Amino acid sequence: MLVLSVQAILIFCWVYVRKYQSRRESEVISTITAIFALAVALITSALLPVDIFLVSYMKNQNGTFKIWADANVSRQIEDTVLYGYYTLYSIILFCVFLWIPFVYFYYEEKEEDDGNTCSQVKTALKYTLGFITICAVLLLIGAFVPLDIPNKKNSTEWEKVKLLFEEFGSSHGLTALSFSISSLTVIGMLAAITYTAYGMSALPLNLIKGTTSASYERLENTEDIEEVEQHLLRIKSKCRDGRPLSSRDRRTLQQLEERLRTLRRRERHLESIEKSWWTKFCEAIRPLKIVWGVFFIIVALLFTVSLFLSNLDKALHSAGFDSGFIILGTNLTNPLNMLLPVLQRVFPLDYILITTIVMYFIFTSMAGIRNMGIWFFWTRLYKIRRGKTRPQALLFLCMILLLIVLHTSYMIYSLAPQYVMYGSQKYLVQSNETIDGQPRNVTLVSKDCDADAPEDQCIVTRTYLFLHKFWFFSAAYYFGNWAFIAVFLIGLIVSCCKGKKSVIEVFPFQFVFSESSNHQVRQDFCSQRTE
Repeated sequence: MLVLSVQAILIFCWVYVRKYQSRRESEVISTITAIFALAVALITSALLPVDIFLVSYMKNQNGTFKIWADANVSRQIEDTVLYGYYTLYSIILFCVFLWIPFVYFYYEEKEEDDGNTCSQVKTALKYTLGFITICAVLLLIGAFVPLDIPNKKNSTEWEKVKLLFEEFGSSHGLTALSFSISSLTVIGMLAAITYTAYGMSALPLNLIKGTTSASYERLENTEDIEEVEQHLLRIKSKCRDGRPLSSRDRRTLQQLEERLRTLRRRERHLESIEKSWWTKFCEAIRPLKIVWGVFFIIVALLFTVSLFLSNLDKALHSAGFDSGFIILGTNLTNPLNMLLPVLQRVFPLDYILITTIVMYFIFTSMAGIRNMGIWFFWTRLYKIRRGKTRPQALLFLCMILLLIVLHTSYMIYSLAPQYVMYGSQKYLVQSNETIDGQPRNVTLVSKDCDADAPEDQCIVTRTYLFLHKFWFFSAAYYFGNWAFIAVFLIGLIVSCCKGKKSVIEVFPFQFVFSESSNHQVRQDFCSQRTE
């Protein structure tokens, strides 16, 4: 089952990358890197449902542990999940700080300089060294800034340094890795605020609104062609009496001819789109797209309401900023946190829902990146277009998705905190029956695991422990959730105000211009008139 899942993920990644990469600039190394990075992102996102399933599977529905789930077996399962997290997170560090930057700068250098490969590799390594330095700094900070140091006033400086090394050795460097991953998760939070929040509104509304009709665009295009041709005739008529055209008219003539060539190519492409079987198929399933769009917008609103109530609960009942707004238990319930315990009664509906939520965040992130493109502050670096995306843009896309996946676990925890902590576990509590004020029978009643449960009765998921290892990161995630809600609402308004997408965006095509030949035709035409 695991092998089939990995194979399915790899096939999906290959199809997705091949769908968007440019046919002209396709490179083997960048393609392999993009497919591998995207696969790592999807596999990492699948760890959360597995973690929740394993801690839940060790207990029966009546709150007792299963026969095989003794203390040693439980610890082994917990350690296996934990090391699975650290293995995939180490691969993510390798991709983000070494592999993807190296491949990116290698192709950037290749475009600027077509010299020998050795110089391109040296230049790429030189720029990649900066990313490696950042990674090393994060690892050192995480390793040598312990979370809890005993305060001994009489200890010497050497004893303090010795204590740091002892803590580093005792944790085997896992704290350093946790700090580095948490730092990347903060960056992933910013990417999720930018792309996922917008994608949650853009994806469903694009499905509902659809695209403009190819026949309608052909009619508009024909009118534009007639208008440009009339303008061209007016300019060319100026050189019929032997006078040469002014420099301004020559520039206008050149622009109009370029515009006319573009419109004619667009006309041919729209005609092929109108006659294609895929267009007819899309028109036939148009009602289904509207249904999916309505469903996705309802899901997006459900997530937003759940996230708002969860954050409001933390604001009202947590210990505050110094604790990272961590809250044990749930005081203000939200729709998703209510739905998951209900689905627990029918296996495996709750795991299907949590897996669906994870994949929903991934695909809405992809939709947000496709709609917005890749930006660095106010500068757009790349566009993501079907069949026309450059290798560097695909590498950026996969790196952003890697970072967003890191933040996905905390997003789901914010939506359903109690479920992410304990899954469907129950524990036994004593219930005293009283008759006439006197205790008569003592019975054991199963109860859902929560913060009040005994530590040896409920097993906390490794995801929860990993998310709350550093309180200051938890505080950053808390404020990031408020920003996520705000960006989603803004994106919803913007998506509602935007018009339909052009059918050209769904069926892209290449504009090919012949500047030299058209310039020569223009010179020959006017030179004949002036002779």
